[in-house]
Amino acid sequence: MLSNKKIVCPNNLINVAKKMGTIDAAIVNAGEIFPMESVQKAVQHNLINPIFIGNKNEINKLAEKLNWNISKYNIIDEKVEDNTAPIAAKLASEGKAKILIKGHIHTDILIKAILKRSLNLIGKKRLSHIWHMTLGIDDKPLIITDGVVNVLPKLEIKMHILRNAVEFTNKIGIAKPKVSILSATEEVIESVPSSIEADLITKKAKEENLNADVFGPLAFDNSVSKKSAAIKKINNKVAGNTDILLVPNVETGNALVKMMIYFMGACAAGVVVGGKAPVVITSRSDESEARLASIAAAVVSLI
Repeated sequence: MLSNKKIVCPNNLINVAKKMGTIDAAIVNAGEIFPMESVQKAVQHNLINPIFIGNKNEINKLAEKLNWNISKYNIIDEKVEDNTAPIAAKLASEGKAKILIKGHIHTDILIKAILKRSLNLIGKKRLSHIWHMTLGIDDKPLIITDGVVNVLPKLEIKMHILRNAVEFTNKIGIAKPKVSILSATEEVIESVPSSIEADLITKKAKEENLNADVFGPLAFDNSVSKKSAAIKKINNKVAGNTDILLVPNVETGNALVKMMIYFMGACAAGVVVGGKAPVVITSRSDESEARLASIAAAVVSLI
């Protein structure tokens, strides 16, 4: 059942990201092969100017292993892993790094450093994570949010997540995205809390006059399949045409994304948005093409 399909970074993200020029990016605890490899690819695409933070000796060894001359790039020598995140956050606060890229460091340590109030990296928005999912090199993306940062968000937090996703989707060229508020049903059922909340989000989106077609609750099949929506006589702009899936909790988003990766060979470009500097958070098991796509997504979010 596991897919052997080669994961490919979509042209959509790379081409849009290139319009931004070369962006200064802090690589947080860079001394591991997988983040170094993806950063090298991003440099080859002229997406970023890396600032390496970590053990300088290890970073140079890995660069040599990759046949990559990094002598012209800034390396901040810091051998203590947990100290690299505050250094990166400070660079972002000072405007010296426009995006942050997670290397070999725990996600919670990196996020904690970003949330430090004195750095003013968080404004009125809420941080949320976006997955930009594609199967082919020129595939239309499916946006899934939030599968990483917000575990069991309340209604108001989900509105922040929704706004962040719509804003990002506008930046990749979808002027008025269709948003499905995901549940296990297309009916509002008292015993299914996510269906009640989906109905409330739909109403609030209309009240806010959000620049998106928002509808929920919808089950996954009705969200992505026109045939399924037609059989169930669900007639609205979103059903079967979804651009963004707003999931009810982190488990749903995380599982859905990883099923697409491992069963379908999808490229999952992930980025944390909502702050002054977007943050690339990748798993240690992610392929280099997905890591490259995640960096491109971070650059795009700056538009």
